[in-house]
Amino acid sequence: MKISTKGRYGLTIMIELAKRHGEGPTSLKAIAQTHDLSEHYLEQLISPLRNAGYVRSIRGAYGGYVLADEPGNITAGDIIRVLEGPISPVEGIEDEAQPQRELWIRIRDAVKDVLDHTTIEDLANHTNEGESDAYMFYI
Repeated sequence: MKISTKGRYGLTIMIELAKRHGEGPTSLKAIAQTHDLSEHYLEQLISPLRNAGYVRSIRGAYGGYVLADEPGNITAGDIIRVLEGPISPVEGIEDEAQPQRELWIRIRDAVKDVLDHTTIEDLANHTNEGESDAYMFYI
């Protein structure tokens, strides 16, 4: 399974909104500038996130986007599924021979476990200061 820029940049949007949670709306322009990304591309990604109920849009001169729920209630898996679809390392697992099928299922379950137990709040609170403080992901 390969996560495309849709999933990666969608997580970037959600992490930035989590960092600013409770401070009011954040514009996509601000997020795009902070991360040197295309604002137009982020606009394409925010729509499915809004439709899925993870973000709300605020209109007006000081408008933008806010999280629709607490950052601790939204997982990385939620966002990846909305933007990338089901989490699966290979297509057609059910057609594989038994030993291979078991391997693919174990890999899928391990990835799901990491994504479903990592919240947007976890990612927003992550710091790059010092190796010992680094958030480690094990699969």
